[in-house]
Amino acid sequence: MTRQPMVAGNWKMNKLTGPAVELAAAVKRGVGTRTDVQVVLCPPFTALKVVAEVVARSPIRLGAQNMHWEAEGAFTGEISAAMLRDVGCEFVILGHSERRAGFQESDALVNRKVCAALQAGLTPIVCVGETLAEREAGQTWTVVTRQVRASLAELKPEQLRRTVIAYEPVWAIGTGRTATPAQAQEVQALIRAVLGELGDGATAQAIRILYGGSVKPANARDLFRQPDIDGGLIGGASLDAAAFLEIIGAACRE
Repeated sequence: MTRQPMVAGNWKMNKLTGPAVELAAAVKRGVGTRTDVQVVLCPPFTALKVVAEVVARSPIRLGAQNMHWEAEGAFTGEISAAMLRDVGCEFVILGHSERRAGFQESDALVNRKVCAALQAGLTPIVCVGETLAEREAGQTWTVVTRQVRASLAELKPEQLRRTVIAYEPVWAIGTGRTATPAQAQEVQALIRAVLGELGDGATAQAIRILYGGSVKPANARDLFRQPDIDGGLIGGASLDAAAFLEIIGAACRE
C-alpha cells in the first residue's frame, strides 16, 4: 500500500503573528502546487488564523499543537476541537513528550483528546517515544507499545485509519542527537505491528507513522527511505523555511 508522505512543522512556542505570516508565506512559495508530500504547519494558537489565511487555496494544511478533550465549558485557558476547526485546522498534535513531561499528560488523557479530535473531524497526530533512561534500560519496546495501545484505546479500525502516529524518541528532541535510520525503523516497525493488533493488517498498512527528533536536511533523506517512516514531525528545522523545504523534498518517494 502506498502511503502519502507527510511533513508537519511543529513551531512550538515560537513566532509572533508577523514572523508567522512571513514563514508561512515562504513555505507556501516553496511548496507551490506539489501534492506528492502532504505539508502541515502547526503554529501557536495566536498565529493559527493568520497562517490559515496565508495557506488558503494552497496544498498546505493547518494544524494545532494541543487541544482540550471537552467540547466547551468552564476550562479557563483551554482550546476545544470546534475552536480549532473554526479557524481552519484539520490536524492537531496530541501527546507530545513536552506535554507528557511538562504538563503530566497521561496516556489516558491523551486517549480522551484523540477521541474528541476524531469526533470533531480533526486528524490527530499522536506522539509516542521513550526517554534516554528508558532506552538505556532496554525498555523502549515496552514504553512505546504501552503508549500506542493506551493512547489509541477503544478506537475502531476506521478511526485508527484517520490517525497519524509520530515516533519521537525523547532523547533526540532538540538535543541534536538523532536515532539512526536503523534505530528509527526498528521502533516504527514495532508500532505498525501494534497497530495491526489494535485493528488489522490493512489498517496498520494504511496508517502513516512519522519520525521526529532533530530531523534536518542532512539526515532527512536517509530516515525517510526506511519502509515504515512516512515523513517527519519537524521541530526546530521547521522554523527555517529553506531547511523545512529541503526536508519536504527529502520525503518525496519518486
